[in-house]
This record gives sequence, structure tokens and C-alpha cells, in this order.
Amino acid sequence: MSKKRLDVLLVEKGLAASREKAKAIIMSGIVYVDGEKEDKAGSTFAETAGIEVRGKTLQYVSRGGLKLEKAMKVFPIELTGKVCMDVGASTGGFTDCMLQNGAVKVYSVDVGHGQLAWSLRNDERVVCMEKTNIRYVKPEDIDDKIEFASVDVSFISLSMVLPPLRELLTDDAEVVCLIKPQFEAGREKVGKKGVVREKSTHVEVIEKVLDFTKENGFEILGLTFSPVKGPEGNIEYLMHIRKCEKKVAQDDKVLLDASKDEYDNGYVTKLVEESHMTLDKA
Repeated sequence: MSKKRLDVLLVEKGLAASREKAKAIIMSGIVYVDGEKEDKAGSTFAETAGIEVRGKTLQYVSRGGLKLEKAMKVFPIELTGKVCMDVGASTGGFTDCMLQNGAVKVYSVDVGHGQLAWSLRNDERVVCMEKTNIRYVKPEDIDDKIEFASVDVSFISLSMVLPPLRELLTDDAEVVCLIKPQFEAGREKVGKKGVVREKSTHVEVIEKVLDFTKENGFEILGLTFSPVKGPEGNIEYLMHIRKCEKKVAQDDKVLLDASKDEYDNGYVTKLVEESHMTLDKA
């Protein structure tokens, strides 16, 4: 009996509208085949296999949309009518979330190519900037000043991304960044398969990123943890920032979770503990 890919079977059985959606649903961990959870879209099964989707299906083309969705719930972010940029777009989960929340135009930037979901690639509101390194994008390369941006990049530190991105932004533009300990910590602090398990390293990384951000023309508006782990199981964090005209002094207190007194080592340590308690149980 011939077998087919799991993502193909989901589409054929009417459980997903497209293979892109099918892959996102499968990766979210809610697809079961003959009672066993399957999270690999390329796994093959007979057409007679019992396939079911348990729980709510993903409304974005990838899990990335869930990250921005949480940021928009936790932070006071309004995207209606805004021109946005998705840095590290990949499949386009952030782009999709932006559009669903009222963005009028999204520049989807990624060093790779052929990854952006077909539905987004064909959306007239999306400018696909594949094979593009954000470090080398100049204001004259795009038609607009960016009013909101997201940053979800791998194998590079935010310290290499935020300065060039800042030049593309309007004066009061906001940004949501993924802080990824595995790409910010020293190599000696990254464990097997690129996973950073030490909570103290997470705290160290977050504080380092916050300091760099303030010293380079942004103010910190909020901080929380990503609702989903990275591909290898890393816990990651969402930082909400805004471009400001003057560099914010390193010892300045800024608003985090409606309390200036919470922005200290104790706040970050508490956040790291909460993230591990929540996501390690998932």
C-alpha cells in the first residue's frame, strides 16, 4: 500500500486548507496518527491511517505568529494602518499575524529564499525581501519608513541587528524582538544540540541585551517569555522596545509591567523562573 506525507494527508482529508497550514498544525503538536502524536510533516503514512487534530488549529502560517500574538496581548501594541517589517520572516508567521491585526504593508526580510508561505508571497500587502541580510538594508532600499518591526533571527546576536534596523524606523516606532539565549551566550555556555539550560545564563543574556538596547537608541517597554520553545527546545523571550531620540542611560529605570521598581535583576530572575516552570511542563 502506498504511503503519503502527513502534511499531504491532512489537506486531502480536509483537516488543513493548504500544505503550509498543515505543516504549521503538525509542528504545533496537535496531530495524532492512530493515537500517536506526530510532529514531522514529512513522515509518511497509509491513506487509511486514522488522523485527527486535537485542540485548536493554528491560525497562522507558522508558530511564529503565536509569538507576536502573545506580545500583542501582553503589551499595548496597535498595528492597524501601520507599515511593518518582519526581520527573519522565514515562513511568515509574524507577517501573517501583522496582517491579521491590521497592518497595511509588511516588508518580509530573510537571508534565506523560498521559505515565505505562498499565500503571503502572493498578498499585495507583502513585500518579499528574500536573500536579504537586514544588516545591509539602507533606508533608500525601501519605499517607507517602518512604524513597527519584529525581529526573530537565528545564528546572530541582536546587537548586530538593532543598529541597522533603527535607521529604517520612524522616530517613535516600536519593535518586538526575540531574545534567544543560544545566540547571545558565549559558546562555552551553550549545551548539547545548542540548548541553554542554565537559568543563570538566561538572566545574564537578558540583562546584557537590555543594556545594549538602551545604549543604542531604544527604550524598553516590556519583557515576557515566548509561548513556544525554539526548534531545539530553547526557552526564548519577547522584548518590546521603542525608538527614542537620545540614548537611555544604563542606570535609568524604565517602565516594565507597569512598575519601574520591577525592572532589576530580581524582575528578570523571576521571569526566567516563570518561563521554565510554564514551558518545561508543556
